[in-house]
Amino acid sequence: MQPIKKAEIANDRPVPAQAVTGVRIREIRTADLPAVAALLTRGFAFRSEAYWLRGLERHAARPRPAGFPAFGYCLDHGGVPVGVILLLFSELHSGGKPIVRANVSSWYVEPAFRAFSSMLVRAATRDKTVTYFNITPAPHTWPQVEAQGFSVYCKGQVYAALALSRSRSDVRIEEFSEDDVHGLSPDAADLLRQHAQWGCLSLVAREADAAYPFVFQKHRVMNALPVYRLLYCRDVADLVRLAGNIGRLLLRRGGLLVRLDANEPVAGLAGWYSDKRGRKYAKGPHPPHLGDLAFTEAALFDG
Repeated sequence: MQPIKKAEIANDRPVPAQAVTGVRIREIRTADLPAVAALLTRGFAFRSEAYWLRGLERHAARPRPAGFPAFGYCLDHGGVPVGVILLLFSELHSGGKPIVRANVSSWYVEPAFRAFSSMLVRAATRDKTVTYFNITPAPHTWPQVEAQGFSVYCKGQVYAALALSRSRSDVRIEEFSEDDVHGLSPDAADLLRQHAQWGCLSLVAREADAAYPFVFQKHRVMNALPVYRLLYCRDVADLVRLAGNIGRLLLRRGGLLVRLDANEPVAGLAGWYSDKRGRKYAKGPHPPHLGDLAFTEAALFDG
């Protein structure tokens, strides 16, 4: 998420950085979380403090890579956070090697300290071994994000009616259960387990001896149309191939459509593509693949 613009009153107008003393950039500490939640609530008036605290508590309770900030960075003025950028770090494995990535989540700076905004972002995303990615940039911030060195890895999204696809008779779809992790790697089982704990729908598609993990999150578009958002699959091709089976299960749970990241219309799925919203950016050596929003703000805060 990006900071919303608020009307500035005379006493809140940004001042040149050199005119402000006692400002420093530091890591967010656990003791800062109430102040951080209050700060973000001022920046995002449509969110409550409870919303921020719940997501931060979930993130605090999960395993994270050592040697990286627990929550991100803040602008400190006289011991008080006046700006914040949340970084949600995760460690994944690819080809047997660990990969560290950070979801650049919500950021906001009080109007009087906006001169330090760019400095805060640069400091927070300077580690070249980490892949930083932003999944909720507001359209008016796209040029600014690109100026910070980020590149587009997802151009838009597809809304698809999976249930219109043909089902496969040799496939069964099950909710994830601790009692049956057959065919799942330890990392996949842990991913499904944690997301289920956050209120997401973790599914396993079983075909012969193979198991395919999926994570969905139910929400409503315009507070009316029920939609399931795809938060994780190993490959979008798996979703296309198993669309009929998955779609019928989601339909029984009240989900008419599935929303997924895409760069163009997805062949084999009935639906429509739009690049008006859904753009996502990454900076670093390992951009996420389409269909991978695991352990991001989408699951931690909105689940």
